Amino acid sequence: MTRTLRLTFAIVAAVALAGALLYTSFAGSAEAREPSQMLSAEAGRSYRLTGVVVKGSLSRENETIRFRVKDRKGNASVPVSYTGQVPDPFREGREVIVTVEKTGESFTGKPDTLITKCPSKFDDGKSGSGQKMEWRDSQDRVVDGE
Repeated sequence: MTRTLRLTFAIVAAVALAGALLYTSFAGSAEAREPSQMLSAEAGRSYRLTGVVVKGSLSRENETIRFRVKDRKGNASVPVSYTGQVPDPFREGREVIVTVEKTGESFTGKPDTLITKCPSKFDDGKSGSGQKMEWRDSQDRVVDGE
């Protein structure tokens, strides 16, 4: 093969690989939706659900955890049943992201997809979120200090 033909082949192969990489990167991604956006969800399709675990909604039955997730701002909520590993900071009032599939009127979480978003320890209270700044130790207890 001539040098020009090899160079052309290498460039075409590199472009094809880059295109395949971009396609697989974006094809598997899904936008996270809040409960108010899940009211029109299709059964059998996977969604990434994000919101806050409703206080008083958490219950456990053997390996299954049942809870409701509500919009960060708003009152819409959906029921979720989840089986799998649960992050240590998971509790009522925490923001979560979980991959779910609609089953009837509720949502079933896919195993080992539950992520807990921790509140910021660096919120100065001036952001308009209405939350005051708190410092927490490794057991998630509020501690004094700056």
